[in-house]
Amino acid sequence: MPITAHFDLNFKTEAVSTAAAVLRDILSATRAFDGCLGVDVLVDSTDPAHVLVVEQWASLEHDEAYRTWRAGDGASGLGELLAAPPVLTRFEMSFKI
Repeated sequence: MPITAHFDLNFKTEAVSTAAAVLRDILSATRAFDGCLGVDVLVDSTDPAHVLVVEQWASLEHDEAYRTWRAGDGASGLGELLAAPPVLTRFEMSFKI
């Protein structure tokens, strides 16, 4: 079953000007990763340091493989730009609501 992953990021104020270029590079590899169906980046209209990355994955297994890769060989170095740890939330489609 496809899932949607929300990756909530809060950048350091001094990193906002470089965050877009860094994310562009990082998300290029994300979009090419097996099972990635798409990625959108949303910027908070009142706080440009607050960014939400919305990822669509073919399955939870694809997303987990991606997270494992990012934690190892695919580490992005994004952490040094962040003011707080990122928050990952995964959603599944519900047909009961």
